Amino acid sequence: MKKLSRYLPVLDWGRTYNSNAFSNDMIAAVIVTIMLIPQSLAYALLAGLPPEAGIYASIAPIILYAIFGTSRALAVGPVAVVSLMTAAAVGQVAEAGTMGYAMAALSLAMLSGAMLLFLGIFRLGFLANFLSHPVIAGFITASGILIAASQFKHIIGVQASGHTLVEMVISLVEHLGQINPITVVIGVSATAFLFWVRKGLKPRLLAMGMAPRMADIAQKAGPVAAVVVTTLATWAFGLADHGVAIVGDVPQSLPPLTLPDLSPALLGQLFVPALLISIIGFVESISVAQTLAAKKRQRINPDQELIGLGAANLGAAFTGGYPVTGGFARSVVNFDAGAETPAAGAYTAVGLAIAAVALTPLVFFLPKATLAATIIVAVLSLVDLSILKKTWGYSFADFAAVAATIVLTLGFGVETGVSAGVILSILLHLYKTSRPHVAEVGLVPGTQHFRNINRHKVETADSLLAIRIDESLYFANARFLEDLVLDRVVEDCPIKDVVLMCSAVNEIDMSALEALEALNTRLSDMGVRLHMSEVKGPVTDRLKRSHFLDELSGELFLSQYDAWVKLSGKA
Repeated sequence: MKKLSRYLPVLDWGRTYNSNAFSNDMIAAVIVTIMLIPQSLAYALLAGLPPEAGIYASIAPIILYAIFGTSRALAVGPVAVVSLMTAAAVGQVAEAGTMGYAMAALSLAMLSGAMLLFLGIFRLGFLANFLSHPVIAGFITASGILIAASQFKHIIGVQASGHTLVEMVISLVEHLGQINPITVVIGVSATAFLFWVRKGLKPRLLAMGMAPRMADIAQKAGPVAAVVVTTLATWAFGLADHGVAIVGDVPQSLPPLTLPDLSPALLGQLFVPALLISIIGFVESISVAQTLAAKKRQRINPDQELIGLGAANLGAAFTGGYPVTGGFARSVVNFDAGAETPAAGAYTAVGLAIAAVALTPLVFFLPKATLAATIIVAVLSLVDLSILKKTWGYSFADFAAVAATIVLTLGFGVETGVSAGVILSILLHLYKTSRPHVAEVGLVPGTQHFRNINRHKVETADSLLAIRIDESLYFANARFLEDLVLDRVVEDCPIKDVVLMCSAVNEIDMSALEALEALNTRLSDMGVRLHMSEVKGPVTDRLKRSHFLDELSGELFLSQYDAWVKLSGKA
């Protein structure tokens, strides 16, 4: 049963489920459902899909995550960034509004789910670590700007297009003559209202004496109020007849059973976008899940999270949805509302299913401008340009990764931006590790500690060169160390012994071993002995499996102080 619980966490938390957890989960589910209805419709619009696809993508995936996921508070469903990436990917293979577009979205969800499931089963979640935090921050910031820009056309009521910021701006300028004044009033008013709700409603209600819990619920229900008011106004005044774009017919039904397009040509075109969506979605989801779990001293299993998200995406693929992941905003709301277990997500799915069956006619006159306002207010909170200032002051390499990701995402689209960010991060990492920090060290007087001779007042010996290596040795940096040591020995003739202090070396690969062998040979030809100190056990074990230690001209010392005592003559 314990091993089964590893793959079915529902068996773990389900054993201790009680009436108190049920009541807390139900309250959280009601709040999240209210928030999720307009949000699901809006994100489907962002993905270029019919509004019902957003609701469909929020039912089966939530239930499947509740069964397979390990987070007690993560709320799975459509999110802004993944919706934008879906639109960018599917838009390259089909025209928006066609059956082929919807089928491609299903195929994208299936591919993403299969990839996540594969990574989870084989415990490959560590691969997501190649996407550094600066790249993620830059990508999300740029995506937030792109998403907001893409929705501006709905705010002013024009038919603009484009996948990059430049294309969107040019298209908007070209269509300025088509602006619908009534749509502008609705869009701007809804946006201003939602910004006020987010920042000013709760303090106002608290000042009026409302209980904090009720004030919080009222704040979260702000988008619903905007939806209700603008829908009623559009219906009452017949604004659709005056050019205001509305949602229109939304089918009254539970999610249908659907079959993705499995043609090899389409799957080949969607493979890379699906991989990027999987990685971005997982990183965003796991960050939220771990943050919320830490607040209750709970643990998240990243590999099982991959399985949970994979199952959720497969569920979306076969029930009329599109790629999903754990959303930051709704997860925080779920947590703050008191969700105790993943059952809260299952109850949310039930609420959304009821809405899909009974409430969809009520959104017929819902203006698309209101949904656009909902998206804009939600995504602008993701925009954090301060990351540029932070990275500039801390690390130029990280600043370069952030800046490049932002510029390329805005200028060439989400796929190019995140791909370039990942590649740049890896290249910068390889560059930094190919030139590891290496310090010449000396003895701190009165101690057995050794420090950098350029930073501290230390004792040195003319005949002894002690080098501390602050990085594992592998193919990319082995030659750098060899050249540095040889250059230092050549310029200082009295040196008779070189000691490599390896306290920070966790691994020496085959290329590095060959470089050490070459260094040992060249130093021997110069009449200089090569020694090593503070070599870790696992590294020593691997060295013993080669001939290096037998051929080493010097010794292997347990500590750098032992080497100093024997070789410096200053003990």
